[in-house]
Amino acid sequence: MNKAATLLQTKLIKACRHIEDMPDLPTLANVALHVDLSPAYFQKVFKRALSISPRQYADAIRFKRLRQQLQNGDDVSRALYDAGFGSSSRLYEFADRYLGMTPKIYQGKGQGRVIRYIIVDSPLGDLLLAATDRGICTVRLGNNKKKLQQELKKEFAAAELIPNDKSLRPWTQALIDYLAGHKPWPVLPYDVQATAFQRRVWEWLCTIPSGTTYDYSQVAKAIGQPSAARAVARACATNPVALVIPCHRIVPKSGGVGGYRWSPARKDKLLKIEQTRPAPTTL
Repeated sequence: MNKAATLLQTKLIKACRHIEDMPDLPTLANVALHVDLSPAYFQKVFKRALSISPRQYADAIRFKRLRQQLQNGDDVSRALYDAGFGSSSRLYEFADRYLGMTPKIYQGKGQGRVIRYIIVDSPLGDLLLAATDRGICTVRLGNNKKKLQQELKKEFAAAELIPNDKSLRPWTQALIDYLAGHKPWPVLPYDVQATAFQRRVWEWLCTIPSGTTYDYSQVAKAIGQPSAARAVARACATNPVALVIPCHRIVPKSGGVGGYRWSPARKDKLLKIEQTRPAPTTL
C-alpha cells in the first residue's frame, strides 16, 4: 500500500470513529471536514471502501445503540435520544426499516405482533418455520419439537403465536423437497432484524449458487470490506433463518465444514445435497 492509500485509509478510520462518537446524526459535510476531505470525494471513497454510505454506517451505529437501550429496559423516549434520533418520526421510520417492528414492539419481545409457526419433520430432523405478515422470521433445526417451540416462545414472549398454521406449508414443503433432493433450493421471502452490515452479508449469501462454497475472507472481499472477515463470521452465526439465508455455504479456509449453529453434521449433509443441486426457484 502506497503512502497516499495509507493516508486515505487512516482518514476513513478516523471518520468512522467520529461517526461513532457523535451523540447525534452528523452531516456528511461535518464528517468530511473532520478528515479534511471534500464531501463529494469523502462520500465516494467511503462507499468504495466500506460498500455502504456514511449515512448507512451512522444508521448502523444508531441501530446498535437503540437495540441496547431497549434491551436494557429504557423507555422509548429515552432510547430515542440516547441513540441519536432527533425526532420520533425519524425513529419510527428507521425502526420499520431495520427492526421490522416499532421500538415498543421490539422492546416487548413482539408484543402486538402476530407470528404464525409450524413444526414439521424434515430430512435434517425437526424443522420450525415462523413468519410475520412480511415473511419468514425464524427457521430452526433440531431434534426436539417441544424444545424448538419453547425457544420460539422465549424469543417472542409477548407476541401472539399461532401454531400449526397450514398457510406456511408451501414454504416448509419447499424446504423439505430441497433437503430430500427432489427440488432446487427455494428463494423464500424473509423478515428479519439486521444491521446494515448483516443485511449486506445475508443478501450476498443468497446470491451464492447452490453447490458453491466460500470462506469468510472471500465474502468480506466480495462485499468490499476485506478486513471484515470476523464480522462476516458473526453475521453468519447470527443468521435467524436457517436454509433461507444459506450461511452453510461458508466454510473455513483451512478446510472442513466448520461450525454451524444447527450442528456441523447437518451442515456437512447440506453441502453434499447441494453438490448436485440445480438452479434455485422462487416462491
